[in-house]
Amino acid sequence: MDNIVFQALVWQFYDVPLGIMKGWKTFLLFNLNYFSVPTLIGTYLSPWRRYRSDYGQIFEVWKNFETLVFNLMSRIIGAILRTFFIIIGIITEIIIFFIGWMVLFVWVISPIILIAGFIFGFTLLL
Repeated sequence: MDNIVFQALVWQFYDVPLGIMKGWKTFLLFNLNYFSVPTLIGTYLSPWRRYRSDYGQIFEVWKNFETLVFNLMSRIIGAILRTFFIIIGIITEIIIFFIGWMVLFVWVISPIILIAGFIFGFTLLL
């Protein structure tokens, strides 16, 4: 275990990729929490910002109709805005997912790129 080459390989291909994946998981969870996607899905048809009106007496037909229209509009606006934020959150989640794969892939192949760069540089010198 005292071999420095072995320690470097373990660091390059085990320790750092594990850290990248932990950070990647943190970014994904933060994004879901930032856009509140689970909460928005759970409250999808709730009134927007709790704007709602109380119904009147049973014989106040016009007031009850106005209240029904207002409450429906509040729920429709809430559903539209929640849909927008859910879509933005999911798109951001997909972007973070692919960026995480790219970072992990580049980290794993970086030694190959380094060696290939040295070989290419020496061939240019000769």
